[in-house]
Amino acid sequence: MLMSSDVNRKGRSRLEHPALRKDQRFRVEHFVAGLERRSVPPGLPRGLKGEPISLARGPYFCLFLPFSSLPPDVFPAQMEGVKLVVNKVLSSHFQVSHTVHMSALGLPGYHLHAAYAGDWQLSPTEVFPTVVGDMDSSGSLNAQVLLLLAERLRAKAVFQTQQAKFLTWQFDGEYRGDDYTATLTLGNPDLIGESVIMVAHFLQSITHRLVLGGELVYHRRPGEEGAILTLAGKYSAVHWVATLNVGSGGAHASYYHKANEQVQVGVEFEANTRLQDTTFSFGYHLTLPQADMVFRGLVDSNWCVGAVLEKKMRPLPVTLALGAFLNHWRNRFHCGFSITVG
Repeated sequence: MLMSSDVNRKGRSRLEHPALRKDQRFRVEHFVAGLERRSVPPGLPRGLKGEPISLARGPYFCLFLPFSSLPPDVFPAQMEGVKLVVNKVLSSHFQVSHTVHMSALGLPGYHLHAAYAGDWQLSPTEVFPTVVGDMDSSGSLNAQVLLLLAERLRAKAVFQTQQAKFLTWQFDGEYRGDDYTATLTLGNPDLIGESVIMVAHFLQSITHRLVLGGELVYHRRPGEEGAILTLAGKYSAVHWVATLNVGSGGAHASYYHKANEQVQVGVEFEANTRLQDTTFSFGYHLTLPQADMVFRGLVDSNWCVGAVLEKKMRPLPVTLALGAFLNHWRNRFHCGFSITVG
């Protein structure tokens, strides 16, 4: 995959499986996708009518990232250490979330997430304006603002700091046509230093099931300049979705199948010509509605296996999760436990 492997799209932390190794190989073409995921905290507001509002990319906004990845519920999220998450809805527009994480791999940390959704609700997943922020105990901040400039035109600004130092600033603009979407992203533009990362996306609906598109990534800094072109296709059936990305850096293919309301499976294949690396992953999602339990598992070609079990403690607004991940090749084991309130 040429767009989203910089920061693990399934939420895994740094364990020795393909997602970890790709997370450590920062490449220019992954800049925007990685920043997008680091900028969206888990605490999200609800709309005027009480529906949950997703502040990640909507059905059209910057489609290229979800276009090339499986639904996030298929693969388990990496867990390590102990985590406590408390969500609080203050109003129909505003919600905050407190997260405390303790791990043997690092120092304990605290995150404050806040999200605001405005009055203009176009759909259950689109509310404008939207402001999302995430600050940790060291003072580092991730924030983004989404605006609706016109009926077909959207804009977004994303900022990331590390304590008092700016790391990333990103600006997105999207135009939505009747059967196509065009997006332009500027990452870390610096007129004085003459450096910039520019990403252009274009997606066209050929039929109601087939979508074709492309992405051009251009980066420039003193003494270095280059561009990467990626072509992509997606076919959506009633119960399954298949995607393919092909570019100069390699190829990525994925297949997702929903067997029924309880069972979902997904597979991913990635070949990276620059790193001479090929990986295969299989994930599954099992829902037990009578027990209020969800089980997710994965296995990949690097001899890594993992699983996460979630249990809702009804009638209390509490969710318990237990996860374990094992890398047989490097003989490393990680496990975690989390409690979510609200």
